[in-house]
Amino acid sequence: MNNLKEVPVGGKAKVVKIHGEGAVKRRIMDMGITKGVEIFVRKVAPLGDPIEITVRGYELSLRKADAENIEVE
Repeated sequence: MNNLKEVPVGGKAKVVKIHGEGAVKRRIMDMGITKGVEIFVRKVAPLGDPIEITVRGYELSLRKADAENIEVE
């Protein structure tokens, strides 16, 4: 697994690093997705976009483009 987009539905992953620059990275971090946090992938929309995740106890929808910027293990 390299990025959040590749985590299967029902899978968990730990954030290693957030790629991207400026506003994109800041927006992801403002959502509570920071290094070391665990993310649970709840479901993926029929066409693959967006991805619904649970992070820090709340549900969040992420675009596939943003999920590609989140490196996980």
